[in-house]
Amino acid sequence: MNMKKIQILGTGCPKCKKLAENAEAAVKELGVEYDIEKVTKINEIMKFGVMVTPALAVDGQVKVVGKVASPDEIKGMLE
Repeated sequence: MNMKKIQILGTGCPKCKKLAENAEAAVKELGVEYDIEKVTKINEIMKFGVMVTPALAVDGQVKVVGKVASPDEIKGMLE
């Protein structure tokens, strides 16, 4: 089984860090294995077509842009 990947797109701002924390909390609560990667280089972020950070991508698909999703919101995206 492939491990799914969550990517936090952001340059390391407080909101980006919070989004990463919420993603980790969501993964823990679901008890699933996800690889959480922080994408901090602006040219990498732009490859996703994202102009506003923070953003969150699941398996390469952007799910949230420009806001900090709660752990519950992120759980909904993973299920």
